[in-house]
Amino acid sequence: MVVAMSVAGEWLDPQLAPVLVAVIALAVLGTTVLFVVGLAAYGRRRTTRYCLIVVVLGLLVVRSLTGLGTVLGLVPMTVHHLVEHGFDFLIAVLVLYLVFRSGAASDGVTAGLDD
Repeated sequence: MVVAMSVAGEWLDPQLAPVLVAVIALAVLGTTVLFVVGLAAYGRRRTTRYCLIVVVLGLLVVRSLTGLGTVLGLVPMTVHHLVEHGFDFLIAVLVLYLVFRSGAASDGVTAGLDD
């Protein structure tokens, strides 16, 4: 038997909902500001490294928006988990790639991400 219930009603305490919405709204605002700053930095540098940083910051914005949509009941919990945890993995891979590629090469020349 399937019981139709609100996604937010299953896991969200009504007393904490305003706090959670405020925190996630601040996360959306903060990640959006960082994304815009990253775009400006990419516009000045135009390197692969800066492009990948903008991609990571964009993923953080979408991740935050997904969280807000979930709390507001617009995004199903399954989609929330797929997007947020999938993006967690992708963000970690991209950041580790940037760290790995930006380290000094054995001959003392930095790896070529600044193309």
